[in-house]
Amino acid sequence: MNENEFNNQLHTLHERVLSKALTPEDETNYTESLFESIRHINEYGQDFWYARELQIALEYKEWRNFNKVIEKAKAACEGSKNSVSDHFVDVNKIVEAGVSTKDIGDIVLSRYACYLIVQNGDPRKKVIAFGQSYFAVKTRQQELIEHYEDLTEDQKRLAIRKEMTEHNKLLVAAAKDAGVETSLEYAIFQNYGYMGLYGGLKAQDIKERKGLKKSQNILDHMGYEELAANLFRATQTEAKLRREHIQGKEKANQTHYEVGKEVRDTISRLGGTMPENLPTPEKSIKQIEREQKNLEKNN
Repeated sequence: MNENEFNNQLHTLHERVLSKALTPEDETNYTESLFESIRHINEYGQDFWYARELQIALEYKEWRNFNKVIEKAKAACEGSKNSVSDHFVDVNKIVEAGVSTKDIGDIVLSRYACYLIVQNGDPRKKVIAFGQSYFAVKTRQQELIEHYEDLTEDQKRLAIRKEMTEHNKLLVAAAKDAGVETSLEYAIFQNYGYMGLYGGLKAQDIKERKGLKKSQNILDHMGYEELAANLFRATQTEAKLRREHIQGKEKANQTHYEVGKEVRDTISRLGGTMPENLPTPEKSIKQIEREQKNLEKNN
């Protein structure tokens, strides 16, 4: 699967969640902890999951039925020119069986293997829809981390900006569930986040400092370091709203401000440059995207 195909699937999966493939009740029941709690780390610092534990998380009662899904995932892995043995490793585990123990077969799964499994799972299961979103996002994040140092400044900006677009959708949904419903209310909610991160500056203040027009998007005129700070603000605010079941516009606004300020305080403790003092890049994200498209056409 190439990058464009992956990005398209990632966008589709997010849309499924945000268009209420999961109801508010389902979103409350299914959180990242469902998969994070069964995530393991090997001696090389790599994440992995056991198939038997993932079977339970994905609500498959019988191993034989779940194993059929795994076989489909293996076929998809092979079809994408990836080595099956790199992502699906057969192991034996000893489990208690009454007063005795017995060996059972299990499979060590990479993050990509889990992604393929939920892609081939029963679409009628709400937990499958959630799993698809979770593993798509986490797999994409891991790809970015692994190849981050190889990216140019512009490529880093594009990568983080794409992540920001997706996470902003999740933030919109979380804010709406907390009671931030109208466009005006969301604009106010966003300003609280900016004020926390930018030392009291609102969106319009930041635009003025950057010399931007009212119609221009602030995020398109940030360097990768500034974008990364805002991505962290967005992801952590969305997670806190969900985790603590925040209700009410005022509480949601305060939450966004507090998270933004915490990110700012972290930057300060690390001796970093405050986001409002970071330079504005000469090229906007839109300009870079146009240049990239023209380059692809010429090639």
